[in-house]
Formats: sequence, structure tokens, C-alpha cells
Amino acid sequence: MNVPAESSTTRFSYWLGALFVFLAAFCFAMKGILIKLAYQYHIDSISLLTLRMLFALPFYIGIALNLSRQSADQVMGKLTLRQWATLAMLGITGYYLASFFNFLGLVYITASLERILLFVYPTFVLFMNAIGYGRRITRLQVLALALTYTGLLIAFIGNIETSAQKNVVLGAFWVILSGLVYAIYLVGSDNMISLVGSQRYTCYAMMAATVPTVLHCAIANGLHLTGYPLAVYGLAAAMALFVTVIPTFMIAEGIKRVGSGNASIVASVGPIFTIILATTLLNETISIAQVFGTLLVLTGVFLISWRGKR
Repeated sequence: MNVPAESSTTRFSYWLGALFVFLAAFCFAMKGILIKLAYQYHIDSISLLTLRMLFALPFYIGIALNLSRQSADQVMGKLTLRQWATLAMLGITGYYLASFFNFLGLVYITASLERILLFVYPTFVLFMNAIGYGRRITRLQVLALALTYTGLLIAFIGNIETSAQKNVVLGAFWVILSGLVYAIYLVGSDNMISLVGSQRYTCYAMMAATVPTVLHCAIANGLHLTGYPLAVYGLAAAMALFVTVIPTFMIAEGIKRVGSGNASIVASVGPIFTIILATTLLNETISIAQVFGTLLVLTGVFLISWRGKR
């Protein structure tokens, strides 16, 4: 029996989208590893974040210009001043504040625990949609929340006495705050993405976030970004390209092909990648409690994402 060409093409597009999401999850999982490697050279959080943003900026500017040339309609002229301000504030929220809090948290805790704690952001999105848009939380979602936070508690308590972590409570605070701020960015982004498109939106948001990042660095240390070992710039460039530019567009393309619910499910492998990389590249010790807690968190996030897909 011959498969219709249209059906075959649709199936290929779906699996290609799933592959994009899977590869993006792997790239994002590398972020904490690269940050921890860079911290070995005694660079502070805001300087490292600034280097990452500056290395990534030319790519986003170039892509934004290319998209403007390709498009027949003038998106920039369609947006009001208020909409531009909203877009800028969302970009600053998602890519400056959330990123800085995340970088700061990694000063104190391991990369593997950071990824588990950060993955709580889908539950924040669920709460925000319930409060802001009146979307009812179902019994399945309540079960998912219970599993997620039980897993977080188990993973957290199991790592309090780990010698590899400088201050697990303070580090956890910054990472969870990063997840909360990122959830605000996600919930607020829906309308803007529908106006300008996901790729343009990502470019504009990243460009907007670069401004306060550079200003913060200038205030904190006079924008002194020279004099670090060559390895620091290599790691920052790797973060810009492989943890920022490439995965942001892969995840956008993946969501377009498979939907946000399915993309969230595929992306759930992220913490597993981080744990594997942390044990092999950073020699971090993973406890049984952390593994069990991770499985509970992933199960909870999976259920929330699956419900969203339905």
C-alpha cells in the first residue's frame, strides 16, 4: 500500500522538528557545564554573561536584517511604540534577568542540581496561566505539580551537605528565581510572537537584553572584559553559538513543526543530558536522591506538557 506523498512529507517534517528540539535540549544542557568551566578562571557572573551576549549579538543582528530583507511586509513599521517597549521589556526579562540569576546561582551549586531546579519553570507557567487567564488546573496537573515539587525537595535535601556546593540554599534561590522570571517571559511572549514571528522576536528580544547586560557590567566593573585567559573567551564564544544562537532557532523551528506541548516533552531530556555531562566533564558526584528526584521532576513536567498537548 502506497503512503500518500503529503502524509510522508508531514511525517518527515514532524520527526525533523522533534530532532531539532532534541538537539536544542542537548545544547541548552551544556550551558551550566560551560559556565562552571569558565568559573574555574575566576571570572564573575556579569562579565561572563556580557561576553556571551556580545559574542551572540552579531548573529542576531545579521539574522534580523536578513529576515527584514526577505519579508514583504514591514513588521517594524506595524508595531506601536508601546508594543516595542513591551517586546524590549520581555527580552530584558527573559534574556538578561533570568540569565543573570541563573549565572549567579551556578556560582554556588553544581550544574546538575541547577538544571533540575531550573526545570521547574513549566509549573510556574501553569500557575500564571491559571491566575492570569483563568485556566483551570486539572487533577492530572495537580498530580504533576505534586510529583515535580516532591522531586525537587528530594534532590535539594540530598545535596545540602555536598562539598562541591558553596551555598546550596542561596544557589537554589537564584536558580528558582531565574525559572520564575523566565516563566514570566514565556507567558508574556505569546502575543508578541504572533505579531512579529518567533525568529524575529528572538532576535529583537536578545538585542534588547544586551543593552542592560552591558550597562550592568559597566557599573559593576567598568566593562573590563580583557585580560582573562584565552580559554574564557573560547568558552564564552561556545556559549554564544552552541548554547544561545543555534538552540534558540532550533527550538523555534521545532515548536513550529511539532507544537509546544510535544516540544516540551522532548525537551524533558535536558536535565538527563546535564547530569551525564556534569559527571563526565566536571567530575560532579550524583547522589541516588538526586537521580530519584530528577525522575520525579521529569515525570511531573512530562504530565504537565502532555496535558498541554491534549
